[in-house]
Amino acid sequence: MKTLEALTVTSEFIKRLQIRFDEISGLIHDVGDLGIPKNELDYFFDDNCYLFAGMGDVHIHAREDLSGKNNYKEDFTTAQAAMHNGGLCHAGDMPNNPIPPIDDSSYEEKLKLALKAQGEIWTYAGIGPETRPLSYPVPYKVYMGPSIGELFFKDLPTLEEVLTHYQGQVVSFHCEDPVILEDHKKEELHHQKRPISAEVMATKDALLMIEKFKLKGKLCHYSTGEGMKLIREARYKGLEVEIEVTPQHLYFDIEQIPKADLGAFQMNPPIRYSTDRKELLEAVKRGEIDYLATDHAPHTLEEKERGTSGLTGLDTFAPFVTWLIQEGVDPRTIAKMTAEKPGDFFNQFLPSWRKISSVFDCMGKGVGHLQSGFRANFTVVDLNHPMTITQDKLKTKVGHSPFLNVTFPGQLKALFIGGRKV
Repeated sequence: MKTLEALTVTSEFIKRLQIRFDEISGLIHDVGDLGIPKNELDYFFDDNCYLFAGMGDVHIHAREDLSGKNNYKEDFTTAQAAMHNGGLCHAGDMPNNPIPPIDDSSYEEKLKLALKAQGEIWTYAGIGPETRPLSYPVPYKVYMGPSIGELFFKDLPTLEEVLTHYQGQVVSFHCEDPVILEDHKKEELHHQKRPISAEVMATKDALLMIEKFKLKGKLCHYSTGEGMKLIREARYKGLEVEIEVTPQHLYFDIEQIPKADLGAFQMNPPIRYSTDRKELLEAVKRGEIDYLATDHAPHTLEEKERGTSGLTGLDTFAPFVTWLIQEGVDPRTIAKMTAEKPGDFFNQFLPSWRKISSVFDCMGKGVGHLQSGFRANFTVVDLNHPMTITQDKLKTKVGHSPFLNVTFPGQLKALFIGGRKV
Protein backbone atom coordinates (compact mmCIF):
# COMPACT_ATOMS: atom_id res chain seq x y z
CA MET A 1 0.00 0.00 0.00
CA LYS A 2 1.29 3.47 -0.96
CA THR A 3 0.33 6.92 0.31
CA LEU A 4 0.52 10.48 -0.91
CA GLU A 5 -0.55 13.94 0.15
CA ALA A 6 -1.40 16.82 -2.16
CA LEU A 7 -3.65 19.78 -2.78
CA THR A 8 -6.39 17.79 -4.51
CA VAL A 9 -8.95 19.18 -6.96
CA THR A 10 -12.38 17.80 -7.78
CA SER A 11 -15.46 19.51 -9.24
CA GLU A 12 -16.61 20.12 -5.66
CA PHE A 13 -13.52 21.26 -3.74
CA ILE A 14 -9.85 22.17 -3.59
CA LYS A 15 -8.29 20.89 -0.40
CA ARG A 16 -5.20 19.19 0.95
CA LEU A 17 -5.92 15.49 1.36
CA GLN A 18 -4.12 12.20 1.74
CA ILE A 19 -4.73 9.21 -0.53
CA ARG A 20 -3.94 5.58 0.22
CA PHE A 21 -3.75 3.30 -2.83
CA ASP A 22 -2.70 -0.20 -3.78
CA GLU A 23 -0.06 -0.75 -6.48
CA ILE A 24 -1.09 -4.39 -6.86
CA SER A 25 -4.82 -3.93 -7.43
CA GLY A 26 -4.23 -0.50 -8.94
CA LEU A 27 -7.13 0.98 -6.98
CA ILE A 28 -7.69 3.80 -4.49
CA HIS A 29 -8.19 2.49 -0.95
CA ASP A 30 -9.28 5.67 0.81
CA VAL A 31 -9.12 9.47 0.51
CA GLY A 32 -9.32 12.10 3.24
CA ASP A 33 -7.60 13.46 6.30
CA LEU A 34 -5.93 10.15 7.09
CA GLY A 35 -3.54 11.48 9.73
CA ILE A 36 -0.41 9.96 8.17
CA PRO A 37 2.76 11.78 9.33
CA LYS A 38 4.57 13.55 6.50
CA ASN A 39 7.72 11.50 7.01
CA GLU A 40 5.74 8.28 6.49
CA LEU A 41 4.20 9.34 3.17
CA ASP A 42 5.53 7.86 -0.05
CA TYR A 43 4.81 11.06 -1.99
CA PHE A 44 4.24 14.65 -0.90
CA PHE A 45 3.36 17.56 -3.20
CA ASP A 46 3.48 21.17 -2.01
CA ASP A 47 0.87 23.86 -2.62
CA ASN A 48 2.43 24.85 -5.96
CA CYS A 49 0.91 21.66 -7.33
CA TYR A 50 -2.63 20.49 -7.98
CA LEU A 51 -3.52 16.79 -8.00
CA PHE A 52 -6.45 15.75 -10.20
CA ALA A 53 -7.94 12.33 -10.79
CA GLY A 54 -6.19 10.93 -13.86
CA MET A 55 -7.05 13.13 -16.83
CA GLY A 56 -8.62 11.70 -19.98
CA ASP A 57 -9.09 12.75 -23.60
CA VAL A 58 -12.29 11.57 -25.27
CA HIS A 59 -11.14 12.41 -28.81
CA ILE A 60 -7.87 11.28 -30.38
CA HIS A 61 -6.70 9.68 -33.63
CA ALA A 62 -4.09 7.05 -32.79
CA ARG A 63 -4.10 6.03 -36.50
CA GLU A 64 -3.47 2.30 -36.03
CA ASP A 65 -5.91 -0.26 -37.45
CA LEU A 66 -5.76 -3.73 -39.00
CA SER A 67 -4.46 -2.35 -42.30
CA GLY A 68 -1.39 -0.78 -40.68
CA LYS A 69 -1.43 1.82 -43.47
CA ASN A 70 -1.20 4.82 -41.16
CA ASN A 71 1.11 3.42 -38.48
CA TYR A 72 3.90 5.63 -39.86
CA LYS A 73 1.99 8.62 -38.43
CA GLU A 74 1.18 7.16 -35.02
CA ASP A 75 0.28 3.83 -33.43
CA PHE A 76 -1.22 2.84 -30.12
CA THR A 77 2.19 2.56 -28.46
CA THR A 78 3.44 6.01 -29.51
CA ALA A 79 0.03 7.56 -28.82
CA GLN A 80 0.21 6.16 -25.29
CA ALA A 81 3.71 7.61 -24.84
CA ALA A 82 2.44 11.03 -25.94
CA MET A 83 -0.56 10.70 -23.63
CA HIS A 84 1.64 9.98 -20.61
CA ASN A 85 3.96 12.81 -21.60
CA GLY A 86 0.99 15.17 -21.50
CA GLY A 87 -0.44 13.88 -18.22
CA LEU A 88 -3.26 11.79 -19.71
CA CYS A 89 -4.25 8.38 -18.37
CA HIS A 90 -6.86 7.29 -20.92
CA ALA A 91 -8.20 8.33 -24.32
CA GLY A 92 -10.86 7.47 -26.90
CA ASP A 93 -9.70 6.68 -30.44
CA MET A 94 -11.82 7.74 -33.42
CA PRO A 95 -12.95 5.34 -36.19
CA ASN A 96 -11.97 7.11 -39.45
CA ASN A 97 -9.40 4.44 -40.35
CA PRO A 98 -8.70 2.66 -43.65
CA ILE A 99 -10.51 -0.30 -42.07
CA PRO A 100 -13.14 1.41 -39.90
CA PRO A 101 -14.67 -0.38 -36.87
CA ILE A 102 -18.34 -0.53 -37.85
CA ASP A 103 -19.64 -3.91 -36.59
CA ASP A 104 -18.95 -6.36 -33.77
CA SER A 105 -16.10 -8.09 -35.56
CA SER A 106 -14.20 -5.07 -36.87
CA TYR A 107 -14.75 -3.20 -33.59
CA GLU A 108 -13.37 -6.04 -31.46
CA GLU A 109 -10.38 -6.50 -33.75
CA LYS A 110 -9.45 -2.83 -33.44
CA LEU A 111 -10.03 -2.76 -29.68
CA LYS A 112 -7.69 -5.74 -29.32
CA LEU A 113 -5.01 -3.79 -31.21
CA ALA A 114 -5.54 -0.89 -28.81
CA LEU A 115 -4.86 -3.20 -25.85
CA LYS A 116 -1.17 -2.61 -26.48
CA ALA A 117 -1.95 0.39 -24.26
CA GLN A 118 -3.32 -1.90 -21.52
CA GLY A 119 -6.85 -0.56 -21.64
CA GLU A 120 -5.79 3.10 -21.53
CA ILE A 121 -6.95 3.63 -25.13
CA TRP A 122 -10.45 2.57 -26.08
CA THR A 123 -12.25 2.89 -29.39
CA TYR A 124 -15.32 4.43 -30.97
CA ALA A 125 -17.36 2.62 -33.60
CA GLY A 126 -18.14 4.45 -36.81
CA ILE A 127 -21.52 5.30 -38.28
CA GLY A 128 -21.64 5.33 -42.08
CA PRO A 129 -24.27 5.22 -44.84
CA GLU A 130 -24.63 1.41 -44.59
CA THR A 131 -23.93 0.71 -40.90
CA ARG A 132 -26.08 -0.62 -38.07
CA PRO A 133 -25.51 -0.62 -34.27
CA LEU A 134 -23.30 -3.21 -32.62
CA SER A 135 -24.90 -5.87 -30.43
CA TYR A 136 -23.63 -4.20 -27.23
CA PRO A 137 -23.21 -0.57 -26.07
CA VAL A 138 -20.18 1.34 -27.42
CA PRO A 139 -19.54 5.00 -28.22
CA TYR A 140 -20.24 6.00 -31.84
CA LYS A 141 -18.87 8.74 -34.06
CA VAL A 142 -20.60 10.23 -37.10
CA TYR A 143 -19.01 12.55 -39.65
CA MET A 144 -21.78 14.74 -41.03
CA GLY A 145 -19.57 15.89 -43.92
CA PRO A 146 -16.23 15.02 -45.59
CA SER A 147 -13.16 14.98 -43.36
CA ILE A 148 -10.11 12.71 -43.17
CA GLY A 149 -11.10 9.19 -44.28
CA GLU A 150 -14.08 7.79 -46.18
CA LEU A 151 -16.58 7.29 -43.32
CA PHE A 152 -18.87 10.29 -43.84
CA PHE A 153 -22.27 11.39 -45.15
CA LYS A 154 -22.94 13.46 -48.27
CA ASP A 155 -26.44 14.60 -47.37
CA LEU A 156 -28.77 14.93 -44.41
CA PRO A 157 -31.57 12.55 -45.54
CA THR A 158 -29.14 9.62 -45.72
CA LEU A 159 -27.79 10.40 -42.26
CA GLU A 160 -31.28 10.74 -40.82
CA GLU A 161 -32.35 7.39 -42.28
CA VAL A 162 -29.32 5.62 -40.78
CA LEU A 163 -29.81 7.22 -37.37
CA THR A 164 -33.30 5.75 -37.12
CA HIS A 165 -31.47 2.51 -36.27
CA TYR A 166 -29.33 4.12 -33.52
CA GLN A 167 -32.07 5.40 -31.22
CA GLY A 168 -30.87 5.89 -27.64
CA GLN A 169 -27.19 5.34 -28.50
CA VAL A 170 -24.21 7.48 -27.45
CA VAL A 171 -23.28 9.37 -30.62
CA SER A 172 -20.61 12.02 -31.16
CA PHE A 173 -21.07 14.39 -34.11
CA HIS A 174 -18.47 16.08 -36.29
CA CYS A 175 -20.60 19.09 -37.23
CA GLU A 176 -19.89 20.36 -40.75
CA ASP A 177 -22.65 20.51 -43.33
CA PRO A 178 -21.65 18.67 -46.55
CA VAL A 179 -23.69 20.90 -48.89
CA ILE A 180 -22.10 24.10 -47.59
CA LEU A 181 -18.64 22.50 -47.78
CA GLU A 182 -19.30 21.56 -51.41
CA ASP A 183 -20.46 25.11 -52.20
CA HIS A 184 -17.27 26.61 -50.72
CA LYS A 185 -14.67 24.10 -51.90
CA LYS A 186 -13.10 26.53 -54.40
CA GLU A 187 -12.40 29.25 -51.83
CA GLU A 188 -8.77 30.26 -51.36
CA LEU A 189 -8.17 29.56 -47.66
CA HIS A 190 -9.08 26.56 -45.52
CA HIS A 191 -11.27 28.49 -43.07
CA GLN A 192 -13.15 29.92 -46.07
CA LYS A 193 -13.64 26.45 -47.56
CA ARG A 194 -15.08 25.24 -44.25
CA PRO A 195 -16.93 28.35 -43.03
CA ILE A 196 -18.67 28.94 -39.73
CA SER A 197 -22.02 28.58 -41.49
CA ALA A 198 -21.21 24.90 -42.21
CA GLU A 199 -20.73 24.20 -38.51
CA VAL A 200 -23.80 26.20 -37.49
CA MET A 201 -26.07 24.45 -40.01
CA ALA A 202 -24.76 21.03 -39.00
CA THR A 203 -25.26 21.96 -35.34
CA LYS A 204 -28.93 22.70 -35.99
CA ASP A 205 -29.31 19.34 -37.73
CA ALA A 206 -27.40 17.43 -35.05
CA LEU A 207 -29.52 18.94 -32.28
CA LEU A 208 -32.70 17.99 -34.16
CA MET A 209 -31.51 14.40 -34.58
CA ILE A 210 -30.35 14.12 -30.98
CA GLU A 211 -33.87 15.12 -29.92
CA LYS A 212 -35.72 13.06 -32.54
CA PHE A 213 -33.83 9.81 -31.94
CA LYS A 214 -33.27 10.33 -28.18
CA LEU A 215 -29.51 10.11 -28.65
CA LYS A 216 -26.97 10.79 -25.95
CA GLY A 217 -25.29 13.37 -28.12
CA LYS A 218 -21.86 14.97 -28.03
CA LEU A 219 -20.64 17.69 -30.40
CA CYS A 220 -16.95 17.26 -31.17
CA HIS A 221 -14.16 19.89 -31.26
CA TYR A 222 -16.62 22.79 -31.19
CA SER A 223 -15.26 26.02 -32.70
CA THR A 224 -17.90 28.72 -33.16
CA GLY A 225 -19.41 31.26 -30.84
CA GLU A 226 -22.52 31.50 -33.02
CA GLY A 227 -23.15 27.77 -32.66
CA MET A 228 -22.86 27.99 -28.89
CA LYS A 229 -26.00 30.14 -28.89
CA LEU A 230 -27.94 27.30 -30.52
CA ILE A 231 -26.62 24.82 -27.96
CA ARG A 232 -27.63 27.08 -25.06
CA GLU A 233 -31.14 27.38 -26.47
CA ALA A 234 -31.41 23.62 -26.87
CA ARG A 235 -30.18 23.01 -23.32
CA TYR A 236 -32.63 25.60 -21.99
CA LYS A 237 -35.41 23.57 -23.61
CA GLY A 238 -34.18 20.46 -21.82
CA LEU A 239 -32.09 18.76 -24.51
CA GLU A 240 -29.10 16.90 -23.07
CA VAL A 241 -26.13 17.56 -25.34
CA GLU A 242 -22.42 17.59 -24.46
CA ILE A 243 -19.65 19.64 -26.02
CA GLU A 244 -15.93 19.18 -26.61
CA VAL A 245 -13.50 22.03 -27.20
CA THR A 246 -9.84 21.69 -28.20
CA PRO A 247 -6.83 23.50 -26.75
CA GLN A 248 -6.02 24.87 -30.21
CA HIS A 249 -9.47 26.47 -30.63
CA LEU A 250 -9.09 28.08 -27.19
CA TYR A 251 -5.52 29.33 -27.75
CA PHE A 252 -5.22 30.27 -31.43
CA ASP A 253 -7.22 32.40 -33.83
CA ILE A 254 -6.60 33.16 -37.50
CA GLU A 255 -5.83 36.81 -36.74
CA GLN A 256 -2.76 35.60 -34.81
CA ILE A 257 -1.41 33.38 -37.59
CA PRO A 258 0.43 34.80 -40.64
CA LYS A 259 -1.23 33.77 -43.91
CA ALA A 260 1.92 31.89 -44.94
CA ASP A 261 1.70 29.73 -41.80
CA LEU A 262 -2.02 28.89 -41.95
CA GLY A 263 -1.34 25.47 -43.49
CA ALA A 264 0.62 24.35 -40.45
CA PHE A 265 -2.46 25.07 -38.30
CA GLN A 266 -4.97 23.45 -40.65
CA MET A 267 -7.59 21.23 -39.03
CA ASN A 268 -11.29 20.37 -39.37
CA PRO A 269 -13.12 22.41 -38.24
CA PRO A 270 -10.66 25.25 -38.83
CA ILE A 271 -9.09 27.62 -36.35
CA ARG A 272 -11.62 30.47 -36.15
CA TYR A 273 -11.67 34.18 -35.42
CA SER A 274 -10.69 35.89 -32.17
CA THR A 275 -14.35 36.49 -31.32
CA ASP A 276 -15.03 32.73 -31.51
CA ARG A 277 -11.94 31.90 -29.46
CA LYS A 278 -12.91 34.36 -26.74
CA GLU A 279 -16.52 33.15 -26.65
CA LEU A 280 -15.37 29.55 -26.27
CA LEU A 281 -13.00 30.48 -23.45
CA GLU A 282 -15.82 32.29 -21.67
CA ALA A 283 -18.01 29.20 -22.15
CA VAL A 284 -15.30 27.12 -20.46
CA LYS A 285 -15.22 29.56 -17.53
CA ARG A 286 -19.00 29.33 -17.19
CA GLY A 287 -18.83 25.54 -17.08
CA GLU A 288 -20.70 25.11 -20.38
CA ILE A 289 -18.04 22.90 -21.98
CA ASP A 290 -18.05 19.25 -20.94
CA TYR A 291 -14.71 18.04 -22.30
CA LEU A 292 -11.27 19.43 -23.08
CA ALA A 293 -10.41 17.14 -26.00
CA THR A 294 -7.31 17.45 -28.17
CA ASP A 295 -8.55 15.93 -31.45
CA HIS A 296 -4.92 14.70 -31.63
CA ALA A 297 -4.58 14.01 -35.37
CA PRO A 298 -0.96 13.33 -36.36
CA HIS A 299 0.30 13.70 -39.91
CA THR A 300 3.88 13.99 -41.15
CA LEU A 301 5.30 17.43 -41.88
CA GLU A 302 5.33 16.53 -45.57
CA GLU A 303 1.61 15.76 -45.40
CA LYS A 304 0.94 19.01 -43.58
CA GLU A 305 2.81 20.89 -46.31
CA ARG A 306 0.51 19.24 -48.87
CA GLY A 307 -2.55 20.59 -47.05
CA THR A 308 -3.62 17.68 -44.84
CA SER A 309 -5.88 18.65 -41.93
CA GLY A 310 -5.06 17.68 -38.35
CA LEU A 311 -3.01 18.88 -35.37
CA THR A 312 -1.31 17.02 -32.54
CA GLY A 313 -2.15 17.70 -28.90
CA LEU A 314 -1.49 14.85 -26.49
CA ASP A 315 2.01 15.93 -25.41
CA THR A 316 0.91 19.41 -24.37
CA PHE A 317 -2.30 18.64 -22.45
CA ALA A 318 -1.12 19.27 -18.87
CA PRO A 319 0.92 22.39 -19.70
CA PHE A 320 -2.13 23.77 -21.50
CA VAL A 321 -4.25 23.15 -18.39
CA THR A 322 -1.92 25.45 -16.43
CA TRP A 323 -2.59 28.14 -19.06
CA LEU A 324 -6.32 27.73 -18.54
CA ILE A 325 -5.84 28.25 -14.81
CA GLN A 326 -3.75 31.35 -15.49
CA GLU A 327 -6.54 32.64 -17.76
CA GLY A 328 -9.01 32.43 -14.87
CA VAL A 329 -10.65 29.04 -15.32
CA ASP A 330 -11.60 27.59 -11.93
CA PRO A 331 -9.51 24.45 -11.23
CA ARG A 332 -12.74 22.73 -10.15
CA THR A 333 -14.11 23.32 -13.65
CA ILE A 334 -10.93 21.82 -15.07
CA ALA A 335 -11.34 18.76 -12.83
CA LYS A 336 -14.80 18.23 -14.27
CA MET A 337 -13.89 18.64 -17.96
CA THR A 338 -10.53 16.81 -17.92
CA ALA A 339 -11.05 14.06 -15.33
CA GLU A 340 -14.59 13.45 -14.10
CA LYS A 341 -16.61 13.86 -17.31
CA PRO A 342 -14.11 11.90 -19.46
CA GLY A 343 -14.09 9.27 -16.72
CA ASP A 344 -17.87 9.01 -16.69
CA PHE A 345 -17.89 8.72 -20.48
CA PHE A 346 -15.37 5.86 -20.31
CA ASN A 347 -16.96 4.09 -17.35
CA GLN A 348 -20.39 3.62 -18.95
CA PHE A 349 -18.88 1.23 -21.51
CA LEU A 350 -16.74 -0.83 -19.12
CA PRO A 351 -19.26 -3.74 -19.04
CA SER A 352 -19.00 -4.11 -22.83
CA TRP A 353 -15.22 -3.87 -22.90
CA ARG A 354 -14.81 -6.31 -20.02
CA LYS A 355 -16.67 -8.93 -22.09
CA ILE A 356 -14.14 -8.41 -24.89
CA SER A 357 -10.98 -8.40 -22.75
CA SER A 358 -10.04 -9.06 -19.13
CA VAL A 359 -7.57 -6.15 -19.37
CA PHE A 360 -10.39 -3.85 -18.30
CA ASP A 361 -11.00 -5.81 -15.08
CA CYS A 362 -8.26 -3.79 -13.37
CA MET A 363 -10.30 -0.57 -13.65
CA GLY A 364 -12.38 -1.27 -10.54
CA LYS A 365 -15.33 1.12 -10.40
CA GLY A 366 -13.75 3.06 -13.24
CA VAL A 367 -11.60 6.14 -13.78
CA GLY A 368 -11.82 9.89 -13.31
CA HIS A 369 -12.75 10.13 -9.63
CA LEU A 370 -10.75 10.43 -6.41
CA GLN A 371 -12.84 7.88 -4.53
CA SER A 372 -12.38 4.47 -2.96
CA GLY A 373 -12.56 1.64 -5.48
CA PHE A 374 -11.68 3.76 -8.50
CA ARG A 375 -8.49 3.34 -10.49
CA ALA A 376 -5.50 4.98 -8.76
CA ASN A 377 -4.81 7.38 -11.63
CA PHE A 378 -3.52 10.83 -10.69
CA THR A 379 -2.37 13.79 -12.78
CA VAL A 380 -0.26 16.29 -10.83
CA VAL A 381 0.45 19.67 -12.42
CA ASP A 382 3.07 22.14 -11.24
CA LEU A 383 1.83 25.74 -11.54
CA ASN A 384 5.13 27.46 -10.74
CA HIS A 385 7.60 26.08 -13.26
CA PRO A 386 7.00 27.41 -16.80
CA MET A 387 7.64 25.11 -19.74
CA THR A 388 8.53 26.00 -23.31
CA ILE A 389 7.37 23.38 -25.81
CA THR A 390 10.29 22.23 -27.95
CA GLN A 391 10.54 19.31 -30.35
CA ASP A 392 12.73 17.26 -28.00
CA LYS A 393 9.92 17.30 -25.43
CA LEU A 394 7.42 15.56 -27.76
CA LYS A 395 6.68 11.83 -27.82
CA THR A 396 4.23 11.75 -30.74
CA LYS A 397 5.74 9.86 -33.68
CA VAL A 398 5.38 12.80 -36.10
CA GLY A 399 7.41 15.06 -33.79
CA HIS A 400 5.60 18.36 -34.20
CA SER A 401 3.03 20.45 -32.36
CA PRO A 402 1.05 23.65 -32.98
CA PHE A 403 2.40 24.78 -29.60
CA LEU A 404 6.10 24.62 -30.55
CA ASN A 405 7.97 27.50 -28.88
CA VAL A 406 4.95 28.42 -26.75
CA THR A 407 5.80 28.90 -23.07
CA PHE A 408 3.11 27.68 -20.69
CA PRO A 409 3.01 28.88 -17.05
CA GLY A 410 3.36 25.33 -15.66
CA GLN A 411 3.91 21.71 -16.55
CA LEU A 412 3.24 18.10 -15.62
CA LYS A 413 4.77 17.28 -12.24
CA ALA A 414 3.85 13.60 -11.91
CA LEU A 415 1.59 10.95 -13.40
CA PHE A 416 0.31 7.83 -11.63
CA ILE A 417 -1.49 5.05 -13.48
CA GLY A 418 -2.90 2.16 -11.50
CA GLY A 419 -0.99 3.38 -8.47
CA ARG A 420 2.39 3.32 -10.22
CA LYS A 421 4.31 6.50 -10.94
CA VAL A 422 4.96 6.62 -14.69
